[in-house]
Amino acid sequence: MIGKKTLVLGASANPEQYSNMAVKKLLSAGHPVEAIGKEVFELETITAHANQEPFLGIHTVTLYMNAGRQANYEEYILSLHPKRIIFNPGAENPGFFEKARHAGIEVLEACTLVMLSTGAY
Repeated sequence: MIGKKTLVLGASANPEQYSNMAVKKLLSAGHPVEAIGKEVFELETITAHANQEPFLGIHTVTLYMNAGRQANYEEYILSLHPKRIIFNPGAENPGFFEKARHAGIEVLEACTLVMLSTGAY
């Protein structure tokens, strides 16, 4: 199986945070992962970045930040040309949702962890 390269935006070094759990679950499911958080840290086999990196080949962006924090990332996310953006619970953002949809990106209000658990990812 070839995984879907995923950018976890809002990644956390705290193992109790859902974004941290998502990185681990994505990796264990065979999906290549990039991560951006508030600070640089190591998690499993990846290094999470604190800056907007020019990642290539991103299939899915999964958001773990509220709409206010997303504002600084909207153009960056669109510039990555992902096929899909997942707005996890707490990350709902109708304005960016529509902007991404108009850019031809599949948008979902869903939970990445649930999607992975049910095989819907």
